[in-house]
Amino acid sequence: QQAALSLEQQAALSLELLPTDPLLLILSFLDYRDLVSCSYLNRRLNQLSSHDPLWKRHCKKYWLISEEEKSRRNQGWKAIFISTYSDLGRYIHYYATLKKAWDDLENYLGQWCPRMISSLKESVREEDLDAVEAQIRCKLPDDYRCSFRIHNGQKLVVPGLMGSMALSNHYRSEDLLDIDTAAGGFQQRLGLKQCLPLTFCIHTGLSQYMALESVEGRNKYEIFYQCPDQMARNPSAIVMFITGTSYLEWFTSYVNKVVTGGYPIIRDQIFRYVHDKDCVATTEDITVSVSTSFLPELSSVHPPHYFFTYRIRIEMSKDVLPEKACQLDSRYWRITNAKGDVEEVQGPGVVGEFPIISPGKVYEYTSCTTFSTTSGYMEGYYTFHCLYNKDRFFNVTIPRFHMVCPAFKVSTA
Repeated sequence: QQAALSLEQQAALSLELLPTDPLLLILSFLDYRDLVSCSYLNRRLNQLSSHDPLWKRHCKKYWLISEEEKSRRNQGWKAIFISTYSDLGRYIHYYATLKKAWDDLENYLGQWCPRMISSLKESVREEDLDAVEAQIRCKLPDDYRCSFRIHNGQKLVVPGLMGSMALSNHYRSEDLLDIDTAAGGFQQRLGLKQCLPLTFCIHTGLSQYMALESVEGRNKYEIFYQCPDQMARNPSAIVMFITGTSYLEWFTSYVNKVVTGGYPIIRDQIFRYVHDKDCVATTEDITVSVSTSFLPELSSVHPPHYFFTYRIRIEMSKDVLPEKACQLDSRYWRITNAKGDVEEVQGPGVVGEFPIISPGKVYEYTSCTTFSTTSGYMEGYYTFHCLYNKDRFFNVTIPRFHMVCPAFKVSTA
């Protein structure tokens, strides 16, 4: 021990003899915890570790503090780091990721869905989150708490921040619940023990839940849609359609899909249709593309009934002559489930319409299908006739598109 102590003293002495600039360069590579530890070694390192520019990197890395924010606060980098840490220190491994997600989302909404911005609620305080934990007698995960220190979810309005879906007379729009509303919906009943709702749709009553404990076959912090087991004798038997393994993964992956244009914006709402970029087919001057979505609220595992909706976009190139205008007459579908069973469907028009497609024009419609297996695919063609030559008919390919049910867990009840 004496030898080790002597070596430490020699190392400290040799460091102390180094010129200031090399020492500052060494210190600039340290993380904030090591920088603080260095301040306790000797007087010189204590002075150097307080060198304000050393703390700029940590402020930007962990708290996303910009030069403009620093000027507004009128504080040094170290003072900003310490004051922010004293408030949000327990979230240091989550804050930057979640703050960037929220900032990206707000910037995107401001451009594409401006009226949704006003539905976002201000942040909550630590004591508010502590009070909710005391109310539900369960700990909230730090990534969830951190997100609510940035925004306290959303007001119960339409459209919902977590996406919409419209199909014939069925409509869903999910709000991100604020902390008090979520706590009011905390579940202790059989089938949903210790589950906290994250979202809510005022039209369907649908929620996504987060399991706060590993009970009833769920993993801790798993996020899911509930689905009653219609064939179980126990009415509390709940099957899970899993949507996330943690709040951080669930929220940031959704935001990334939104801000990268992965979901279409329709009438100032985010619609959760997923488009496969390879799922596009062009025949002559007409391009057909498809996006799909799984509807958990209309699906069940027992009995097997998996409900999907798909959105078709038909577009004619704007560079062709007006004489290329045509009208859709009929459709043909070849539908194949995971077992290889094939169903063929042929009929007039699409959703009761016979759209006319002309140069630069787009026609979109939504329809649905169900499978008795967890996945399947569809493909086919539309038959058109030319408006300026009604004797000319031609087929336009509908690209093959796959539909896959999300992972699920069967009830243990």
